[in-house]
Amino acid sequence: MTPEMKTVIYPAEDIGRAKELFGRLLGVAPYVDEPYYVGFRAGSLEVGLDPNGHRDGATCYWHVEDIESTLATLAEAGAEVRQPATDVGGGKLTAIVKDPEGNLIGLIREP
Repeated sequence: MTPEMKTVIYPAEDIGRAKELFGRLLGVAPYVDEPYYVGFRAGSLEVGLDPNGHRDGATCYWHVEDIESTLATLAEAGAEVRQPATDVGGGKLTAIVKDPEGNLIGLIREP
C-alpha cells in the first residue's frame, strides 16, 4: 500500500468554536462529537479537532500499513520522533515525527 494523506487534525483550544467554524466550512455535521475529539468527513478526507493537541498547528496524517517500520525509516532520514506509535482506541495507531525543516508529519495505521 502506498501511503495516502487522508487525515488532518487541528489543535482546538475552544472546541465548540472550532466545531462551529469547521461545520460551516465543510457544510456537514461531525460524525464524532466528543469532548476529547470532533471529527468531520469531507469526501475521503477526515478533518479532526483535538482540544488536547499540540500547539504547532495542523498535522497531516499519512495512512500507512506498517507504522513502526515507517517511523524507523523516517528517523533514519533525520526525523525526530515526537510521538511514538500510540493506540488511540480500537487498535488505531498514530505517531508524529518532526522533519529536519521543522514540519510535523503524522502517521496512522488503521486496525
